[in-house]
Amino acid sequence: MSSFTAPLIVKKIGAHRWETFRDFDYYVGEEGSDDRITVHEGFQTDFASVPRAFWVVFPPDGKYTQAAVLHDYLYRVQERTRKESDDIFLEAMAVLGVNKIKRLIMYRAVRVFGRYRPKAF
Repeated sequence: MSSFTAPLIVKKIGAHRWETFRDFDYYVGEEGSDDRITVHEGFQTDFASVPRAFWVVFPPDGKYTQAAVLHDYLYRVQERTRKESDDIFLEAMAVLGVNKIKRLIMYRAVRVFGRYRPKAF
């Protein structure tokens, strides 16, 4: 089963900017999978890249925050396709217990608008 190996710990480094304070791993896919993604200490993120107009329903941080950091990392390193990265984001939100409707809306948003996200902050 997919899983995170440690909770997300970050430090604020600016307006809407955070930096991971320690490494965390995410195991993709079924139980016993050796498909591991490591987000290293010092990785910078904006959490979920949600337009301000939608923050009432989808704030930049929430139950899905660690999945959003993982997704930012996947887009930054580009070791997987955008579709694979988006699918991992969807899977990771489920692991974190994000409501199905909310995770499907967020997934569709990254599928539609993710191509417009800059590669680096």
